[in-house]
Amino acid sequence: MGKEEILQEIENMTVKDLADLVEMIEERFNVSAAMAAPVAVAAAPGAGGEGGEAAAESYKVVLTSPGQKKIQVIKAIKEITGKGLKECKELVDKLPATIKENVGPDEAATLKEKLEEAGADVELQQ
Repeated sequence: MGKEEILQEIENMTVKDLADLVEMIEERFNVSAAMAAPVAVAAAPGAGGEGGEAAAESYKVVLTSPGQKKIQVIKAIKEITGKGLKECKELVDKLPATIKENVGPDEAATLKEKLEEAGADVELQQ
């Protein structure tokens, strides 16, 4: 299986499946996916000790617009939150809507990407 085929398979995975995959990779290769983002964030501030704290911050995933594919966005929110369709539709109808709070930078980026793929406009807030 080539790299492109692997990427295509990953694109078709659910958020839960992706999280499981990351966990399996971390265990098998004794690495941490959380280390990639903090290294970039820690390098930016300079010599101050604040880099580690910035990486440990949590984010809020906020839906600002469902775009043209409202149904796909509602389905993505349902998958992310585990809420019922009615609750997810209410979130989409009352914008801006917080989809998930207190998530790490990696999960926040993954959720934002998933919602944007469904057609939504999303902001990450600290």
